[in-house]
Amino acid sequence: MGTLTGTVAVTESVSVATLVDWLSSFRDAVHEQGTYLTELDSAIGDADHGANLIRGMDAVMGAVAGEVSTVGSAGDLLKKVGMTLVTSVGGASGPLYGTFFLRAATATGDATSLDAAAVLAMLRAGLEGIVARGKAEAGDKTMYDALAPGLDAFASALESGRDVLGAAEAAADAAADGRDATEPLIALKGRASYLGERSVGHIDPGAASSALLLRALADALAAAG
Repeated sequence: MGTLTGTVAVTESVSVATLVDWLSSFRDAVHEQGTYLTELDSAIGDADHGANLIRGMDAVMGAVAGEVSTVGSAGDLLKKVGMTLVTSVGGASGPLYGTFFLRAATATGDATSLDAAAVLAMLRAGLEGIVARGKAEAGDKTMYDALAPGLDAFASALESGRDVLGAAEAAADAAADGRDATEPLIALKGRASYLGERSVGHIDPGAASSALLLRALADALAAAG
């Protein structure tokens, strides 16, 4: 939901419908980039990241079809997303992304719309869940290296007076930079860590898909106007 200030559209709140649009945008992105994600994973992982996310997000969109009218809260929606990912996706993707959305669900609770601060709290809770499950830190060459700078940029944008759309766009840009910054790193977590120095020179697939997740949020907010 947005208002016009002069000629500038200001996005004030995020509805459950927009969260569904976020999920749909992410599903479309992993379909479009699935081959690329799998190519990244073939270099330093199990060569299944793209295929796993496609399967998971297809299952998610099947599970949440019609959620705008049947689910009252953001928490209910995100809990269903998390449970669907945990039960339908193999490898590391299902538990990590599932945990992200389950923690996000707890943060949003019974709210039916989220202001900018609540969106940030939702995303931060998701990241904290990933850290708790995967024990990743900055520089470990994981999805953390895209999400953490993305959320820091989101917070900084809000502090400078930008609305939730502007903050999401800043987050998406910072996450993309974080993704690219994983290329020269040595992987210290996950299957890629088994390669040691041979993991250098490859972008982390989890960081790549995490950047897509934040870009999808910005796209959904932009479409909501």
